[in-house]
Amino acid sequence: MAEPAAAGVSSLPREVREQLAELELELSEGDITQKGYEKKRAKLLAPYVPQTQGVDPALQKETRTQMPVPSATPASASSSSSSSKYHRARSGGARDERYRSDIHTEAVQAALAKHKEQKMALPMPTKRRSTFVQSPADACTPPDTSSASEDEGSLRRQAALSAALHQSLQNAESWINRSIQGSSTSSSASSTLSHGEGKGTSGSLADVFANTRIENFSVPPDVTATTSSSSARPAVIDLPPSGIVKGMHKGSNRSSLMDTADGVPVSSRVSTKIQQLLNTLKRPKRPPLKEFFVDDFEEIVEVPQPDPNQPKPEGRQMTPVKGEPLGVVCNWPPALEAALQRWGTTQAKCPCLTALDVTGKPVYTLTYGKLWSRSLKLAYTLLNKLGTKNEPVLKPGDRVALVYPNNDPVMFMVAFYGCLLAEVIPVPIEVPLTRKDAGSQQIGFLLGSCGIALALTTEVCLKGLPKTQNGEIVQFKGWPRLKWVVTDSKYLSKSPKDWQPNISAAGTEPAYIEYKTSKEGSVMGVTVSRIAMLSHCQALSQACNYSEGETIVNVLDFKKDAGLWHGILTNVMNKLHTISVPYSVMKTCPLSWVQRVHAHKAKVALVKCRDLHWAMMAHRDQRDVSLSSLRMLIVTDGANPWSVSSCDAFLSLFQSHGLKPEAICPCATSPEAMTIAIRRPGVPGAPLPGRAILSMNGLSFGVIRVNTEDKNSALTVQDVGHVMPGGMMCIVKPDGLPQLCKTDEIGEICVSSRAGGMMYYGLAGVTKNTFEIIPVNSAGSPVGDVPFVRSGLLGFVGPGSLVFVVGKMDGLLTVSGRRHNADDIVATGLAVESIKTVYRGRIAVFSVSVFYDERIVVVAEQRPDASEEDSFQWMSRVLQAIDSIHQVGVYCLALVPANTLPKTPLGGIHISQTKQHFLEGSLHPCNILMCPHTCVTNLPKPRQKQPGVGPASVMVGNLVAGKRIAQAAGRDLGQIEDNDLVKKHQFLTEVLQWRAQATPDHPLFLLLNAKGTTVCTATCLQLHKKAERIASILYDKGHLNAGDNVVLLYPPDDLPRKRMSQAYKPPTPEMLAYLDFSVSTTGMLTGVKMSHAAVSGLCRAIKLQCELYSSRQIAICLDPYCGLGFVLWCLCSVYSGHQSILIPPMELESNLFLWLSTVSQYKIRDTFCSYSVMELCTKGLGNQVEMLKARGINLSCVRTCVVVAEERPRVSLTHSFSKLFKDIGLSSRAVSTTFGSRVNVAICLQGTSGPDPTTVYVDLKSLRHDRVRLVERGAPQSLLLSESGKILPGVKVVIVNPETKGPLGDSHLGEIWVNSPHTASGYYTIYDNETLQADHFNTRLSFGDAAQTLWARTGYLGFVRRTELTAASGERHDALYVVGALDETLELRGLRYHPIDIETSVSRTHRSIAECAVFTWTNLLVVVVELCGCEQEALDLVPLVTNVVLEEHYLIVGVVVVVDPGVIPINSRGEKQRMHLRDSFLADQLDPIYVAYNM
Repeated sequence: MAEPAAAGVSSLPREVREQLAELELELSEGDITQKGYEKKRAKLLAPYVPQTQGVDPALQKETRTQMPVPSATPASASSSSSSSKYHRARSGGARDERYRSDIHTEAVQAALAKHKEQKMALPMPTKRRSTFVQSPADACTPPDTSSASEDEGSLRRQAALSAALHQSLQNAESWINRSIQGSSTSSSASSTLSHGEGKGTSGSLADVFANTRIENFSVPPDVTATTSSSSARPAVIDLPPSGIVKGMHKGSNRSSLMDTADGVPVSSRVSTKIQQLLNTLKRPKRPPLKEFFVDDFEEIVEVPQPDPNQPKPEGRQMTPVKGEPLGVVCNWPPALEAALQRWGTTQAKCPCLTALDVTGKPVYTLTYGKLWSRSLKLAYTLLNKLGTKNEPVLKPGDRVALVYPNNDPVMFMVAFYGCLLAEVIPVPIEVPLTRKDAGSQQIGFLLGSCGIALALTTEVCLKGLPKTQNGEIVQFKGWPRLKWVVTDSKYLSKSPKDWQPNISAAGTEPAYIEYKTSKEGSVMGVTVSRIAMLSHCQALSQACNYSEGETIVNVLDFKKDAGLWHGILTNVMNKLHTISVPYSVMKTCPLSWVQRVHAHKAKVALVKCRDLHWAMMAHRDQRDVSLSSLRMLIVTDGANPWSVSSCDAFLSLFQSHGLKPEAICPCATSPEAMTIAIRRPGVPGAPLPGRAILSMNGLSFGVIRVNTEDKNSALTVQDVGHVMPGGMMCIVKPDGLPQLCKTDEIGEICVSSRAGGMMYYGLAGVTKNTFEIIPVNSAGSPVGDVPFVRSGLLGFVGPGSLVFVVGKMDGLLTVSGRRHNADDIVATGLAVESIKTVYRGRIAVFSVSVFYDERIVVVAEQRPDASEEDSFQWMSRVLQAIDSIHQVGVYCLALVPANTLPKTPLGGIHISQTKQHFLEGSLHPCNILMCPHTCVTNLPKPRQKQPGVGPASVMVGNLVAGKRIAQAAGRDLGQIEDNDLVKKHQFLTEVLQWRAQATPDHPLFLLLNAKGTTVCTATCLQLHKKAERIASILYDKGHLNAGDNVVLLYPPDDLPRKRMSQAYKPPTPEMLAYLDFSVSTTGMLTGVKMSHAAVSGLCRAIKLQCELYSSRQIAICLDPYCGLGFVLWCLCSVYSGHQSILIPPMELESNLFLWLSTVSQYKIRDTFCSYSVMELCTKGLGNQVEMLKARGINLSCVRTCVVVAEERPRVSLTHSFSKLFKDIGLSSRAVSTTFGSRVNVAICLQGTSGPDPTTVYVDLKSLRHDRVRLVERGAPQSLLLSESGKILPGVKVVIVNPETKGPLGDSHLGEIWVNSPHTASGYYTIYDNETLQADHFNTRLSFGDAAQTLWARTGYLGFVRRTELTAASGERHDALYVVGALDETLELRGLRYHPIDIETSVSRTHRSIAECAVFTWTNLLVVVVELCGCEQEALDLVPLVTNVVLEEHYLIVGVVVVVDPGVIPINSRGEKQRMHLRDSFLADQLDPIYVAYNM
């Protein structure tokens, strides 16, 4: 189909051909979409179609997109005509020309075909429609009315869907595999599944799929085990222990709960995908995991042990290789400037440099006479006309920036030589385009380190620079302030007759500085001395055999590297004539350089592989060019291993145009060592130069092995000729000491010669390690005393002293001790049919350091019209190809919208900037696939629980070690005499009765509304009367008996004053007073029974701890219906007689100031709040402290501000609260927390007396092992814990091993058990089976407690530590530290994790994470993050979350879910409801922005 088109296109009228070319340019520049291009093209060709092709263009397009492309020849099969083939190669689908290799493409296809046999199903990520930053092209192009293709396509899609459905009903397994592999029928079906637009089908597919899975699902596989036999062991399911499943229906047996894993039906889309993920993760990892060793105390990260079978170098130590001597030619000038003077004065009419216009036609030729006179003028102006005579702006030796566009070589050349003649040092840089160019800051660093204050440029360029509103040039990011000088002739002063430049013989003084960007992105200036510049020109003249008056064509950037060395410097040395072809001309007319060679009969051409490739694509447009004049075609990126196929292809195409095979001369260059090696121009009939076919596996271990094993993973490299004349070369190990390599070992190429850089300007430290290395032998002793320069290239010297380069140091990725080359991986990515997915072949590969190893990241730009399905398929195939060919896993593969990666000045990808965006979360991918499960193979071994030591032995061990048992107690209630109240009134009802008589008008309660005004009050008498009224109603109307339960339903603004004030005297204090119901964080509604005795005991303990009596006022901003909030609001006031002011927390949402202004207005000494209230105030009022002052709010009256909580103290929140409001008088000592649990609502409360709460730092790694290790502040992986207030009077606490129920020693982690008069008497359950939880309320220690105390189990882990402080009793103070609830903990890899620790790490990683919650599902860790930024940032969070959890917690995240703010449920106490969240996620009710399934 393609051939007739080609013939046809050339026979079309010229204007049509030009219009076609114009169209192609528009497409390649991204100005029109692929579809628009095809439409316009069809229109242009319509009149000529019958004679060109016998196919209707619309149908032709249809067949092209629908036919599966034959895998062996992706490039040819997917283009419909030769001209589109040429455009393709350059535009949207273009593979980057540097990596063109048909052999490699075939190898990749073969490797993928192998993979197809071992089916692999990857769960496709789920994303919300709006997350597409780019709309697919179909959406932006109107439907094509001229063809029937649209409805045909939709019919086809429907057919494919029903076919897929039919398939899936028979066999869901094959269906999902095929959809991932992307067979042409089911691709559209699986995309429906993943986004659920076609609700009907997708639902049924998911159901079918889920049901096929469910039989073998009762025990999910344990993917966290690293041993291969893991599937044999029964896996742990995260079910709460039986004691904790409260409120479960008695009739439901355990197994029914288990089938659906945690009681959630598994027919949702999410669980289907998780199951897919588990199936994929069950496949064996590569490389096989070795046994890990674990020290009892620390988790040891596995150090990759060298593979015993890995290839090792076997050759002898190499000896440095010498180039031929530098010939002595009698008339060589003493300095380059002298050569210019000679030609400028004796050969003034000879052409020196020809510039081309935009169309590629010669526009101006600079003669040697003009170059000399204009450079002289500029030199004179620079030294004499910029300042005053006494204060010149420039002195010889100063550095000057040269800012010239790539299409103006003439002005650049004049400026460069003008600087040399004035003895100022030129620093050529790129023209800045915007204020924030990629890498602009680093260029600023270069200018700063070179001390540059002056920039030379042209008038046109200056006009084009970005300006501020008032017309000044903008201050570029990171740049020093510059003075701009225009060098156009009309602004220069003619030098007086008697003025002569100072031209001395070349010495080691700097001549110019060439910039170079390092791997990390920093830009350094390589200083080249005048003698090095001259010697290099001599060496090039000898190697290339230049003779006077030859014409050379230069397609390279003339500001640096080979373009500068040949086209500007050696040019003048030999009086050559350079034709400069700028990049902009190449973009519009790719053949221009070939045409220039033909027109000028040029002898030498300087090109890159890209230019060869473009010329091949366009060569059909030009039949009559001849390259027979070329004696050297210098391929300057011939050192790129992938250049060999471009050279071969170019030769085979242009040999018929007179190109001689021996003219192709690859060379290797580097900014530091300049030209390292170049292939000399051959003589006709000489044998063709060397090739090496190397094993990629060998290369990854740094050894040279001819490839014998898998032909798919071979690298073919061509030689880059011999060492330069007058130079010497050696190969040293790339890391560590510069030790000489063995002859069969790959290392860094180092060169010693007069023609090389001398230093990085202004950076002495880095310079020494690059420009002045002395190689050493295996014993470490220096070999010779000649310093070498590191070239930054990796390679070896082959037979016949030929130099081979296999990669760059900058592109080196060292993963688990093996070396891979970024360029090789890019080539593999491009060889996977990237045409549909990757925009213009733009792929970046780099490594990031995560968890003690380098991890490979691949980022590609996605075509605007690529479908989700194509992209996902391309991603999964790239993973397989890289795995097959390079035997290395990819950690993260991301696709970003077209044209969004930072660019280098010539339009390539700015790698270091891309990496920085990735790490700081500003890359904004539109698709991402993370594979930590496959890549991270150095995790510590999962902990095996050791058979526990018996409780008796633990106790004896503690006694022997002199350790006290971890217990603590509040003051003894018996010794504290209270007033008559206690003796007289045992029950709260009696107290109220007594208060109603004694102080009838004393106000007990005040309720405020959002405006801060009192809504209602209650005095003792009013309350008692109301209580009596309610009691009589209950008796009369409700016919209730003593002991019956009454439900109280009141909105916050209509509070009863008391829950159940029975108007009778209970027969025993053990009778129940009330039931306290609340929802636990695990989502269980539980009620606990509070007896009258417990109520009185609790009120008494709080009264004593807080010193409450009737003249006091307290302010409460808490949920008043359960827990300690209820006790403080309803019971304590009646007991102690103080006045309670309630600020309903709900009201704070409409008036943030309410709580603090109330406290200030009533001069409250003691106030109680919840964490959610504190967080509201911290976030909402943090930046309004001045306004609080203006309102007269002052908190200096506050003595205690207590956060009521049933969790580990949130130290960072209480600290920020104290810090923020200290400006309005809040004392730093005021804020503290309480600790309670369901079994006992008040265990600790700071109160008024006793020492301030203490803090400690504990090691997080030890906590995972259930151990406490105290560390210094600032220690890595440390966690700050604060004491949860003081233990209340009458309360005793002991720390117990939850398994053995034996007591533990001081500073050991265990469950907190409590004994106190106010412990609840049991759970209230609607089912009569209370024995299940009986041991929560009265259980005994298994050993060592002679008194046989009855304890209640709180369900919280913590430890007791004796401090140096003195308690009120005069004893040393024992501090209780709460670590977290047992039933919230996650058991992963045999270790115990507290969700809050992982969440804290995650919340720190990106400014757009508002909140985070984690839970596990079938042993996979699921992280849910709320995104408070724009949806574009959703996918940025996936790698950041994965990295931080891996680095700080040694865990691999299984699923990352990005949701909107407010999705994570939080209860009234401010605690996250993680189980609710899990249930909603699994039932597919979250409407997430994005769900990423990590592989």
